[in-house]
Amino acid sequence: MSKRVIVTGASRGIGFEMIQLFANAGHEVIALSRKIDAIQSLDNTSIQAIATDLSAQSSIEETAKTILTKWDRIDIVIHNAGMLVNKPFQELTPEDFQQCYAVNIFGVASLTQALLPALTKDSHVVAISSMGGIQGSAKFPGLAAYSSAKGAVITLFELLAEEYKENGPSFNTLALGAVQTEMLEEAFPGYQAPLTAPEMASYIMNFALTGNKFYNGKVLQVSASTP
Repeated sequence: MSKRVIVTGASRGIGFEMIQLFANAGHEVIALSRKIDAIQSLDNTSIQAIATDLSAQSSIEETAKTILTKWDRIDIVIHNAGMLVNKPFQELTPEDFQQCYAVNIFGVASLTQALLPALTKDSHVVAISSMGGIQGSAKFPGLAAYSSAKGAVITLFELLAEEYKENGPSFNTLALGAVQTEMLEEAFPGYQAPLTAPEMASYIMNFALTGNKFYNGKVLQVSASTP
């Protein structure tokens, strides 16, 4: 059965691979990103690109309005967008923290709120977090803002799962380890990850399609290596 799928951070890396996998499997996709040129260049009739700035409430509201006008039911939302700041803690500015949290946690909460009217008991909302957000996992200098924000989204989704457990949707989080993407290169220059973006995109797609049958309010650690 064809699903209606929303993916944020869809213009590069895992998100870009994911929207193509969903579309090629026969699903309807709305792809959100600040820059949508790469998405539009795919020229795929199953993918609609909407330029969205997840750090701006007005942009989120406008995007949600467009989506809800088009769809009265949303089956899957994948909060894949991420914003990374890599600098020593003493050099982090309030603006660094604000921008990082705006995309990685505040934007996730706001977009989810705005889409609630079209989310049902069978809908699955998936947050893409990081192993850096897992308590007790290996931590790395320079990622204080990023990893703490990724930890916050894990707790947020545990709370949302509890709040909506009676009539849905389901909320789960995937804490990813190292995947060969532009963002990994920003965090760990020169590091070669064991997984490619297409490989992880395929895993996330399968989890988004079926994971809510088995999990709700859970964080799964998807990591073959550290970092």
